[in-house]
Amino acid sequence: MPEIETSNVGLAPPELTGAMRLEDGRLLHWYEWGPAAGTPIIFCTGAAMSGWLGFGTDCLVEHNLRLLAPDRPGLGQSDPHPNKTLASWADDMWQFCAFNRLDPVLTVGFSQGAPFALALAASGLVSAAAIVSGQDDLRHPNLRPLLYPDVEGMLAAIEQDPTKFEQDMAAMATAEGFWDLIIGMSGERDRLLYESPDFATAYRETLQQGFAQGASGYARDLVIAMGDWPLDIEAIAIPVDLWYGRQDTSPVHSPDFGATLAARLQHATLTVAENEGGSILWTQSGDILRQLKSHLPHP
Repeated sequence: MPEIETSNVGLAPPELTGAMRLEDGRLLHWYEWGPAAGTPIIFCTGAAMSGWLGFGTDCLVEHNLRLLAPDRPGLGQSDPHPNKTLASWADDMWQFCAFNRLDPVLTVGFSQGAPFALALAASGLVSAAAIVSGQDDLRHPNLRPLLYPDVEGMLAAIEQDPTKFEQDMAAMATAEGFWDLIIGMSGERDRLLYESPDFATAYRETLQQGFAQGASGYARDLVIAMGDWPLDIEAIAIPVDLWYGRQDTSPVHSPDFGATLAARLQHATLTVAENEGGSILWTQSGDILRQLKSHLPHP
């Protein structure tokens, strides 16, 4: 298996941090990288992650892109939302873009961040989206027969009593436990990156921040992502790039590597890299960003 050059995956501490008060008084916190005048990208992070860990930071100046990674409500330093949904997230991001005067806007959704990025696409906020190692709509009839028994059990538990499932997860999940879960689900290709010293330190930091307020924010996101998606996927008219690695062994991403999701979208480009895993966000970040920006009209 090809080696991963772990020193060249665009890891860099955030260059700026920001915070604002939303209309209901909640604090929204975010991190930034890249030129201030660059085309903005809202990064919808993976499960339990704060916005502290970016990607492709070594490519942003070249492509004139500005990466903004909010802490979702209840994660990191953003206040919880009393009833967080995909719709409430989209509303938060509309306020965020107005506050920062962001237009046009792109988005990237990684892993559990996929439905949150698609919610921005469905709301009309963004001009193009990239879904990378994205958690799929696991309730879709084409996908449900492909699920691992443990994942099917989680979906069934959410269907039966979503409040109890959320409360149980909030009572048991921890940053260390989640890190162990990620490593346990990862194949060799991803462990080469995730367990490398610099990357492991950065990933553990973003998880520690994600759990800074406890596990309730993560538990709520889990129920949102694995529950019914109140999105009209077929009506999303913007370009959506789907990126998956064939070596991705996560049971909670896409069991068919995005094929069903691509077929549901009007303007989808599906890339399945044979020698990559779920960590493709970092190992192929230059290509992901280049293709995403190509959907904007040239000046």
